[in-house]
Amino acid sequence: MITLYGFKTIFPEGIGETKDLRAQWVLEECGLPYKVHGVDHVGGETETDAYTQLNPFRQVPVIDDDGFVITESAAIALYVAEKAGKLIPPDAQGRMRVTQWCFVAVSTIAPINQALDVVGIFDPENHALAGQVKSLAYRFLAGLERRLDGRQWIATDEFTVADLMMAGVLREMRKTDLMDSHPNVKRLYERCIARPAWEKTLRLYADRLGVTVAAIR
Repeated sequence: MITLYGFKTIFPEGIGETKDLRAQWVLEECGLPYKVHGVDHVGGETETDAYTQLNPFRQVPVIDDDGFVITESAAIALYVAEKAGKLIPPDAQGRMRVTQWCFVAVSTIAPINQALDVVGIFDPENHALAGQVKSLAYRFLAGLERRLDGRQWIATDEFTVADLMMAGVLREMRKTDLMDSHPNVKRLYERCIARPAWEKTLRLYADRLGVTVAAIR
């Protein structure tokens, strides 16, 4: 059985965006049996030698599939899809197309969110810098908007782990206005989070943290 290592405690500054949500979502979508090991990062569990052996960067998520350990949410999503034979095409070109768009999610779109967070935390009055980051965000989102023109899903004609990963990254923008001027992108996000497996994941995550679903929606 797969063990998912994910947060079990709330960040001192509040509930943040955590990538273990993506890992649990793909497990729910694919229907593989799994259990969750709640990691007490506030209590220092991620800093222990035992956890460092699982992930040298001391982050979550991690999955352990009977001794086969995978870190990084995109790699986990692709592994689970391959293992289950779901949410990924059977042919080499189809799998690579899905992999490509998983990379786009975590290496092109996600850094926008990280940059905005860094500016907001460390230099919130630097409006010029924030404006430059937003300009870059609009540039990349425009590329995503073009890709989705006339398409329902990002990589293939069906929902895949690429859509799941993209929605996980776009979720971090949900409290901003970045998606408002990109209707195709916003519709993709809304289609993804309307899936029953996502709703179940939110409920399970809320139970794990001891909060309401509304607090993390």
